[in-house]
Amino acid sequence: MTATAIAAERTDSSEQRYMAITDPVIRELALRGRVRTFPKHSMIINQGERGDTMYVVLSGTVQVYVSDARGREMVLDDYGVGDYFGEMALDGSPRSASVRALDTVVCSVLTIDTLRDSLKNADIALKLVLVLIERIRAVTESAASLALSDVYTRVRTLFNSLARPGSNGTRVIAERMTHQWIANRVGAHRDMVCRICIQLVKGEYITVADKHYTLLRALPERF
Repeated sequence: MTATAIAAERTDSSEQRYMAITDPVIRELALRGRVRTFPKHSMIINQGERGDTMYVVLSGTVQVYVSDARGREMVLDDYGVGDYFGEMALDGSPRSASVRALDTVVCSVLTIDTLRDSLKNADIALKLVLVLIERIRAVTESAASLALSDVYTRVRTLFNSLARPGSNGTRVIAERMTHQWIANRVGAHRDMVCRICIQLVKGEYITVADKHYTLLRALPERF
C-alpha cells in the first residue's frame, strides 16, 4: 500500500469516527477538538478538580456521578455517542461531578479557548444553550423526586423508565443491575433497595436472573 493510500485510509477512518455523531452541529463542534482514548473504568473528570477541557463522545459510554467524603455515590446520567460533558469548565469553577469510562471511550477533547471560539458560531452556541436547559430541567426533576418521593417510588420510576416490552405482556430491563447500581441511581442505601426488590419478587411483580430484571406486571403505586 502506498503512502498516499495509507493517508487516505486514515482520513476515511477519522471521518467515519465523527460521522457516528448524527447531530451536524455537535459533529462540527467535535471536529474542532483532538481525539483521545480512555480505557475502560478510567477516570476522565474528577469532582472538585479544576478543568479546562470539554469532551464530545465519539464512541463508548461514560457515567456522570457525584460522591461524598464517605465514598457514597449517586449517578446523574450516562452519556454515549454525540453527547458531551465538561462544558461547565467555561466559568473556571471546580468540576461539579466526576465522569468515568464504562467501557473503552473515544472523545474529542476541546480546550476552553477552542470552546469559547466555537461559541462565536450561532448554531453551536444555541445548541449548547438548549442542551443546558434540558439538563437543568432534568436535574430539577431529579431533585424534586429525591425531596418529595419515598425510596420505593424512586425505584418504581427507575424500573418503569428502563423497561421495554418483552414477551407475553412482560417488560424487560436490558441493563444488568446490582442493588448498589440501583441505589446509586435513586439516591438510597443498598439495603433499602435490596428489601424492596425482595418484596417485589415475593409479590410476583418481578423476576431477576443474572442481574437482569423482568417486570411481570404493573408495579404497585405503593408498597
